[in-house]
Amino acid sequence: MRNIKLILEYDGTDFVGWQRQKFGRSVQSELENALLKLIQEKVNVIGAGRTDSGVHARGQTANFRCESLMSVTQIKRGLAALLPDDVCVLTAEEVTLDFHARYSAKSRMYSYAITTQQSALLRKYLWFVKYELDFDLLKKCAIKIKESTDFKVFCRANSDVNHYMCNVLKSEWSMTGKYLRYEIESNRFLHGMVRSLVGSMVNVGRGYLELEDFYLNILLKNRNKIGQAAPACGLVLESVQY
Repeated sequence: MRNIKLILEYDGTDFVGWQRQKFGRSVQSELENALLKLIQEKVNVIGAGRTDSGVHARGQTANFRCESLMSVTQIKRGLAALLPDDVCVLTAEEVTLDFHARYSAKSRMYSYAITTQQSALLRKYLWFVKYELDFDLLKKCAIKIKESTDFKVFCRANSDVNHYMCNVLKSEWSMTGKYLRYEIESNRFLHGMVRSLVGSMVNVGRGYLELEDFYLNILLKNRNKIGQAAPACGLVLESVQY
């Protein structure tokens, strides 16, 4: 038995998400179908981050176990030929059998991209916000997020989790002209957490939500003023650390 680790890049626009679904294209299914053709084995491909529909990845990590003796170079080359254009295998390597893409991960890094200038070409990869945003307020929100540990208020309702504690290692905004980028790294993420955080921070940045209320939402776990989550298009799984 062998364990193969992949690092993947994909455009999530036309996928129902990472995880295989009864209907629609998933990244996991595309990989498993390609591997079935390539190595003649039905395998279970495990992803480090179960990205939602429309969410992209620049550094998703995955692994699968197989009996095939095909070299990792041949596997990478074969997948490149079989996978659709919106999925790309960046690296392939053999790892120890105890490696698990999801459970072995120490942290994951996500980015979220926003523009306040409408773009037809970038609409699948940026959230166009039609309001001017106060960058200083966004930075203050990001600092508060790094200081916090309980993110229940930013977890999608009815999520099946044991607890809501996350150790946020990085939470920062950067800006270049009309383009804003948020980066967050944490030991774990709750379902919908990053998009909910970004949606709330944008509400603060445009003056719809007071900064003090944003703080209180975290402290008191008050969902009333959280508002809508940011759209999936701007979110990217950047990397996974082990």
